[in-house]
Amino acid sequence: MQVVKGLLSLLLLALFTPQAPTETPPKPESNSGKVWVFIGTYTNKPSKGIYRCQFDSATGKLGEPSLAVETESPSFLAIHPTRRFLYAVGEVGIFRGKQTGSVSAFALDPKTGALTFLNRESSGGSGPCHLVVDKQGKHVLVANYGGGSACVLPIGDNGHLGEATAFVQHKGTSVDKSRQEAPHAHSINLDAANHFACVADLGLDKVLVYRFDASKGTLTPNDPPSVAIAPGAGPRHFAFHPDGHHAYVINEMHSTVTALDYDPGHGTLKTGQTITTLPKGFSGNTSTAEVVVHPSGQFLYGSNRGHNSIVAYAIDPKSGTLTLVGHQGDGIKTPRNFTIDPSGKYLLVANQDSKSIVVFAIDLKTGELSPTGQRVEVPFPVCLRMVRMD
Repeated sequence: MQVVKGLLSLLLLALFTPQAPTETPPKPESNSGKVWVFIGTYTNKPSKGIYRCQFDSATGKLGEPSLAVETESPSFLAIHPTRRFLYAVGEVGIFRGKQTGSVSAFALDPKTGALTFLNRESSGGSGPCHLVVDKQGKHVLVANYGGGSACVLPIGDNGHLGEATAFVQHKGTSVDKSRQEAPHAHSINLDAANHFACVADLGLDKVLVYRFDASKGTLTPNDPPSVAIAPGAGPRHFAFHPDGHHAYVINEMHSTVTALDYDPGHGTLKTGQTITTLPKGFSGNTSTAEVVVHPSGQFLYGSNRGHNSIVAYAIDPKSGTLTLVGHQGDGIKTPRNFTIDPSGKYLLVANQDSKSIVVFAIDLKTGELSPTGQRVEVPFPVCLRMVRMD
């Protein structure tokens, strides 16, 4: 009995006596502030597809790009809400024997930045130029510039795309017969509630609004079905304000931005102020490309091709109207798409013709842009999309 009691005491002592700590495993390097930048391009030589590089929001440093995946003319990209998939339009002339473009699906590894091809489907029309993934991650919505149409492709649980669940064909023309001889859907955007899709059509001088059913993947014309922009303006890209009550469309042919009031309950748009994107007195050939609202909602930015600049505006928090802040053109040539990093401190510009990406610091009080000296070379960059690293 004494032996048993002794053994029991030793056992209890072993269980409750603090043990010497084992060696603590090294903590993985923090990726806080680091993102992958995925770059859509036109695959003229020497571009081969989608490129990627690292960006550090803490330092503003942009890493050297490398080819992420080889694919034909992935000019515009969209990221799935889970960060596990990437989708790209393919500006190809013929797909599966028809005069349509394509949309490709890729698996995305946020840790390594690797892209793996999954499948490809028809965009439903020629010249796909813009796409978004809906807020639930169930559908890709595509705008076809050449075909003047929009379509919806379902996303499976594995990220693969299915055949279109909706297709809408725009009809009509506008005043400039050389550019607006037919509809040209140039972008498609969803509101915060995932209930309405807005399609800016350069050929019609309209922003068309569709009711979007996320459960069925359908598009139904809203009532009213559109809002008119100035004749000959050529609405191109569109952006919602974070407050959900204002929006902006940048007009390619007039080099202007039109501010709109948005009713999220009814999906209706009302035009307000229209303001030039160019400096006073500039008269050279130009056109616009992208428009982006700063995450804070305080500033709006637009890209000027020809003038080779990014224009910055301050946004009135109540009315949504714009006041010019200034223009930044340092190192910019034919700016297409641009993006703001998750911290809101930096703006990255894709220079299509100078085959480069340049980084600007954003003054969070004024909205002004300042060169950082960060620049990398990429062949024919068109679109930039960021994904937080794991």
